[in-house]
Amino acid sequence: MTPLEPAPRSGTMMSAPISVVIPAYNAAWCLRRAIDSVLGQTLPCLETLVVDDGSTDETAAVLESYGPRIRVISKPNGGLSSARNAGIRAARGALVAFLDADDWWLPQKAAAQWSLMRDRPSVGFSSVAACVVDPEGRVLNAWPRPRWQGSFLEHLFHHLAAVAGSGSGVVVRRELFDRAGMFDENLRSLEDVDMWMRLAAVSDFDCVDEQVVVIVKRPDSMSRNIAVMREAAITVMHKNRHLLQEARRGSYWRTGMASLLADYAKWQYRAGRRGTAFADVARALTLAPLTRGRLCLGLLRDMALGRPL
Repeated sequence: MTPLEPAPRSGTMMSAPISVVIPAYNAAWCLRRAIDSVLGQTLPCLETLVVDDGSTDETAAVLESYGPRIRVISKPNGGLSSARNAGIRAARGALVAFLDADDWWLPQKAAAQWSLMRDRPSVGFSSVAACVVDPEGRVLNAWPRPRWQGSFLEHLFHHLAAVAGSGSGVVVRRELFDRAGMFDENLRSLEDVDMWMRLAAVSDFDCVDEQVVVIVKRPDSMSRNIAVMREAAITVMHKNRHLLQEARRGSYWRTGMASLLADYAKWQYRAGRRGTAFADVARALTLAPLTRGRLCLGLLRDMALGRPL
């Protein structure tokens, strides 16, 4: 891995060699908060790249107001993965960090991750614990540092949301994209999980055990996108199965898939889609009767009795 030394930014000021990529689509309402949180880091980042992904609102005007303090990449609308990839290709830093336009960083985030990755060259990508809030800023819950033993790639197949902060918390050594590839622009959701799996297959991961990123969660986002997320999750599990050691591609993988289907069955059931919920639990039971059988039978019973899940 490339050593991470401070880089000159302007004059005698030194900065962490981090290129921050902020995808923005019709984000004028929240973009200043995200950009300001990057520019306000205790350890300055090398550059802030905002990818205007074909916005039709006042995003361009907001970006223009920052002048040379940020770099702007304007492109036709292509989606989140396309915008992130455009930022990666333009990045100059040895590290690439991501921040969604509606989230924001606390001032010490960049310093914490730069220090971690400077001191541990084997860590190819890192994250941070996160605070999850609603659109009004009320705290909903914490997204903690994951706890795992052994292979983090294997852990991901049983815990898709293990990377705390995800698309607003991760920093990646830029050179790793040559080995792992870029974000999959064909995925409509969970493109971040897909990326983390591929990175975990070629490098180590670690996470700062400090809440230094704030993630905004909209209450209706799950119910609106559950079908898309379910399809993407299943695709990601199948697509990356080959990354596992051969001995883990059988019952271990099937247990992870069964857990995934059981989780989505609960969300489908709560959304009133009982047919799909029953079908997912039945499939989960078929995949992993020994390791997830009790869970699946309990879900089938509770759903048949109309109990809340």
